[in-house]
Amino acid sequence: MRPVSRTALAWRVVVALLGIGLLVNGSLRMSDDVWPFGPMSQYAFSPPADHTILITRVEGRLADGRRVELPLRVSTAGISRAEVEARIPAIVAEPSLLRGVVQGWSSRHPAEPAVLQVWLVQDVTELSRGRPTGASREELASWTVPR
Repeated sequence: MRPVSRTALAWRVVVALLGIGLLVNGSLRMSDDVWPFGPMSQYAFSPPADHTILITRVEGRLADGRRVELPLRVSTAGISRAEVEARIPAIVAEPSLLRGVVQGWSSRHPAEPAVLQVWLVQDVTELSRGRPTGASREELASWTVPR
């Protein structure tokens, strides 16, 4: 095996430090703007046996009266669930931030009726000894789309 030159070693150190810096930045800011260098909390884990599981969703009332889920994926709403979850406090304080979900969903579903109102909701599941013992739905914010 031939030795690594100083230039190659320096290049590898710079790339490693840049990657670590991006991970630390994403974790401290709790943002996944430069995915996959986002908060380490975004990776799957097993919840404790006695825990509460929260699933964040956005629902919308369409012009035809239906209340539907607006799935939080870039391909369906233009925004991911992680991006919405990272901004829950801001959305609760200013529900008009849900405008981005409405715009993203509407642009990807032009044949659907217009979205008139949206709700940020969480499905809450309580665990006891690793088994679900109760479930509820909590409405965190609502916003009526201006006409």
